[in-house]
Amino acid sequence: MIPARYEASRFPGKLMKDLSGKPVIQRTYEAAVATALFDEVYVVTDSEIIYKAIAQAGGAVLMSQKEHQCGSDRLAEAAEDLDADIIVNVQGDEPFIDAPSLEKLIAIYQADTENNVDVASPMVRIHEEENVSNPNNVKVITDSNNNALYFSRSVIPFPRDTSEKIAYYKHVGVYAFRKGALMDFYNHSITPLEAAEKIEAIRYLEMGKTIKMVEIDKPVIGIDTEEDLRKAILYYEKHS
Repeated sequence: MIPARYEASRFPGKLMKDLSGKPVIQRTYEAAVATALFDEVYVVTDSEIIYKAIAQAGGAVLMSQKEHQCGSDRLAEAAEDLDADIIVNVQGDEPFIDAPSLEKLIAIYQADTENNVDVASPMVRIHEEENVSNPNNVKVITDSNNNALYFSRSVIPFPRDTSEKIAYYKHVGVYAFRKGALMDFYNHSITPLEAAEKIEAIRYLEMGKTIKMVEIDKPVIGIDTEEDLRKAILYYEKHS
């Protein structure tokens, strides 16, 4: 399921911006379908513009009936009556999501025979200092079993001892939920740390849910700014 909100605060209307001949949201939908990993793929939106674009392209699209604060809430409303065990959330502004990254998330649940994992999500190693300090990049720290401890827009961990070698990881905004965990999230009010950081993944942690992180090698190109869109166009034209 691909949550698609038209009014993005940093880059309004970004999902309908042209990415080499098609809207960003259509590119993302087609990339998710092309992985051939899912029984069904839907765009879930609050926008008539996005709804019409996906429908006219022959895609599956659902219209939200309520106002929502975040993508998880939007998907939960749409998924409430669906017969599904695992629901994967691919962000609408990530048209370059690839099958290997999603396969790693699915593999977590295949191995989780005791149903200990509530949510699975990818992370990618950050090497550039400017990307570590950039608050638009959500960082994640984990325990020794790769369970998320915390997410932040700040630099975590803070390098007080600069002689210590620290690996920094960016959280990639893709999730695989057990349906029960997603519905619990939907029925829970916004939590204090989530509200402070504006990171929905924190609500799961504050609720006591387990988020299993998996490292991926290929950075996912999200489109948050006009500069990101220019980079995405160059990347698409180079690799298509």
